[in-house]
Amino acid sequence: MQSQAKQSAIPRRHLSPRRSAARFAALAMLILLGALAARAQGSSDSQTSAGATPAAPKSPVLLDTAGPDISLQNSEALFDIAAALNSCSYDQGLASSDPLRQQVREEINQALQTSPEARDVHDQVCTFIDQHRLADSGIDLAQYISLALYITPPPDLAPNAEGEDLPPDASQVENFLPLLRRFGQLIDLHLIWVRVRPQYDKQLAQLHDSLSKMIVDTSIYLKTPGGLSGGRRFLVVIEPLLDPGQTNARVYGADYVVVASPVNGAIHMREVRHAYLHYQIEPLLYARASTLDRLLPFLKTVRDAPLDYTYRSDVVALVIECMIRAVEARTMDTGVAIYKIPADVRRSDLEAATHQHNASVEAAEAVRRHAVQQAMAQGYVLTGYYYNAFASFERAPQSFKESIGEMVYGMDVSAELSRVKGITFDQQSSSDVVHRAPRELRGLDLAEMKLMKGDTDGAGALAQQSVADKSGDAARANFILARVAIMQRDVPVAQHDFGETIRLSKDPRMLAWSHIYLGRIYDIQDQRDQAVTEYRAALTVRDGQPDTRLAAEKGLKQPYALPQQEHTEPAADDAAPDAQAPAAQPLAGPHPPAGKPQ
Repeated sequence: MQSQAKQSAIPRRHLSPRRSAARFAALAMLILLGALAARAQGSSDSQTSAGATPAAPKSPVLLDTAGPDISLQNSEALFDIAAALNSCSYDQGLASSDPLRQQVREEINQALQTSPEARDVHDQVCTFIDQHRLADSGIDLAQYISLALYITPPPDLAPNAEGEDLPPDASQVENFLPLLRRFGQLIDLHLIWVRVRPQYDKQLAQLHDSLSKMIVDTSIYLKTPGGLSGGRRFLVVIEPLLDPGQTNARVYGADYVVVASPVNGAIHMREVRHAYLHYQIEPLLYARASTLDRLLPFLKTVRDAPLDYTYRSDVVALVIECMIRAVEARTMDTGVAIYKIPADVRRSDLEAATHQHNASVEAAEAVRRHAVQQAMAQGYVLTGYYYNAFASFERAPQSFKESIGEMVYGMDVSAELSRVKGITFDQQSSSDVVHRAPRELRGLDLAEMKLMKGDTDGAGALAQQSVADKSGDAARANFILARVAIMQRDVPVAQHDFGETIRLSKDPRMLAWSHIYLGRIYDIQDQRDQAVTEYRAALTVRDGQPDTRLAAEKGLKQPYALPQQEHTEPAADDAAPDAQAPAAQPLAGPHPPAGKPQ
């Protein structure tokens, strides 16, 4: 941090010491409020704003970075873990599973009968599973699935990541691997795999067409024939030894993995499609995360809804899930056959035929509307808005990527808030099939999180260390230091560090917000000419985001000021945030890639 002695270098014309402190206190308060809104970005956001790209998490072993964006595979490592679980009383969904599951269980039992040593190791395997069992059966299974996705094939069964790079739930059961390796050797589990592999391949062949059809149909609906991969990958892994009623979808950074258990070549495609919609929609929404701050009031409306914490605390995640459920409602199989008016219908029968057609259309629409109402009663309160928005989208020629801006920015927030406040929530909600592997924050990511929580000393120390060690993005570190300085009312340091950000950064968004911050600092010092210069510079950067443009244009039209500044109440009142500042224009500017709880 810079020396406090620099404060005297900044003239404070027409400002009393008391009012100057109050104004900068208000500026600091607004930065903190903007940082709190930044939680909407979440770790699932593969788009890192503020000009820095954190180290990408390790990808699952099955994902080939040089391979196709979308793939369908099986995994011997997952087979080994599933086989061990089955041998230790994992019976969930057994009655409805593919016959292959029972066949493998019987072969393992036969192998155990011939080897006392194998039975001893098997007992150790089962003891480990019992000791690490979690109350939620889905989460209990998920930790082994995460582990399976991050280990190499037998006989090594070795993690391809270590420590913080291994998904946290997988690291909880990593010590299972030595037992699994020994167990597999003693019963010759690889030989069992070789015998059943043709049946796995047959399941893959049977699934290929239905999965391809789902992908194509979804792309046609979203009008994105080439997809929206952007370097991300979507992988479906089959494992018939697991519960067929439970589809496990995981997000590891930019990698989306769905694990499903087929029965006679069929899986729950609706749940796979739900994960695929996340894959297609999420990057477009997270790229606009900062402009979704205007929707933050909806989080208050769902405080009592039976939603996962993520959706009650992260407005971007809530919007994504509502949008996905709206798509599902619009494209669902209603079970109602739409009556088609025959081309050769007689004139005398036309009225009756039209009535029959309209009645079938209305009946199908009623089913879809019921699904929308159910989603909203579960807490996904914007499903109705997006259901209507997609109706307009279907009639327009633009692609989803071209239309999403209007869907997001075109909402009348006040009217929609009034509409959803009357919703009576259900007692229970359906959980999202997609789960994310949380990433432990480090370095500047951790500094952003500390700043969001108001820990300016912690954030400043981490950012200063990054500058000193040259261990991170210097521009981003200075951007954090500048905001810390404002919150600590150290104006000269803030100006210096925003200037350093502008000098060092190549990120348009961080550059634009640095200019806007400087413009606001100049404005509250009554240095209007310098403020205007900064606002113009922010527009010149052209970061392409509407919140930046609106903030800069507003600064050009009138000096930045706090309404409470014109009164003579106590300083605490003077420091109140600008109630008229649009939520889409947070002073915190670009949002940090904050960690999101699973």
